[in-house]
Amino acid sequence: MARIVSFLPSATEMACALGLADSIVGITHECDYPPQIKSKPVVVRNVLPIEKMSQGEIDRAVAERMSTGQSLYQIDEQLLRELAPDLILTQDLCQVCAPSGNEVSQVIKALSTPPKILWLTPQSLNEIFDNVRELGAATDRVAEAAAIVNACQVRLQNLAQRTQAVAHTPRVFCMEWLDPVYASGHWVPELVKIAGGIDELGRERGESVRVPWEEITAWAPEVLIIMPCGFNLQQTMKQVWDVFGRQTTKPFFDLPAAKNNRVYAVDANSYFARPGPRVVEGAELLARLIHPALFEPASTLPANVYQQVDVALLKGSLDENQDYYIENGFLVFTESYLQRRGYCCGSGCRHCPYQARE
Repeated sequence: MARIVSFLPSATEMACALGLADSIVGITHECDYPPQIKSKPVVVRNVLPIEKMSQGEIDRAVAERMSTGQSLYQIDEQLLRELAPDLILTQDLCQVCAPSGNEVSQVIKALSTPPKILWLTPQSLNEIFDNVRELGAATDRVAEAAAIVNACQVRLQNLAQRTQAVAHTPRVFCMEWLDPVYASGHWVPELVKIAGGIDELGRERGESVRVPWEEITAWAPEVLIIMPCGFNLQQTMKQVWDVFGRQTTKPFFDLPAAKNNRVYAVDANSYFARPGPRVVEGAELLARLIHPALFEPASTLPANVYQQVDVALLKGSLDENQDYYIENGFLVFTESYLQRRGYCCGSGCRHCPYQARE
């Protein structure tokens, strides 16, 4: 049985989908799906304490380290030698997403027996499916890979057939970073098209790029999807409040999407940022948000998949009794308010709806 070390969460997901979970002997700190994989030894960790940083701080720290040639990741070389993998799954697409290129090659030189390296560097849906096939070929799971790809393609084809019939194609903006603002790239604009929208600010098959607010305002998106790379839903909602909360002069609030309450935060980590089979679920989620009248309501999905941003609440509009009450001179937030805010602040709020989940 192969001994696989994954330097990439999406590769871990692919391998598990192919039935290779027992062959995986090492993962990254970000590998969390399927959940049982989290018990594996962690070979790769972040250098930056991003869980304690704002998006602006992350952006500046990443830029500084990359400008000086420093890696964003630390590979445990001693553990890697002990695990003695014969197959390493990695990428050379994005230096921010995972160890890549030269740093992987340098680490491999330290191993007594060089393993096989499978580079997964997709820029489109077809290339994601090619990666599934390549991993299947490298691990004697060719039939399983073909079945996964076929099932994904059928779901996307069925989705596209439904959305092509709509009379109006809404303008969509997928915000891949909030501070500074980045548009989406690679496969995400393709997902938007399949879902029945159009995102002219996104770079299909290209890198995510920084976008000035003037361009966003000119595009006037009717639907705004906030999907910061590497963030789950609660983390995304916290960033929404940190960046846009109560700052009513920001152009964000003048967008058609904000005026019409069509701003949505999503679990980017699970459905958009990782190039694996679950991007199909991402396309289906987008279709529900872009064309709610055409599909089963998105509200039927699990609570941690997406959340509609309460724009009025974000502006600071509070209603006594619904959002808070006064007790012994202190303001107490209600469960309704905390739920619509969308994240746990860690302050021990009496009515916090998230502590029971964690």
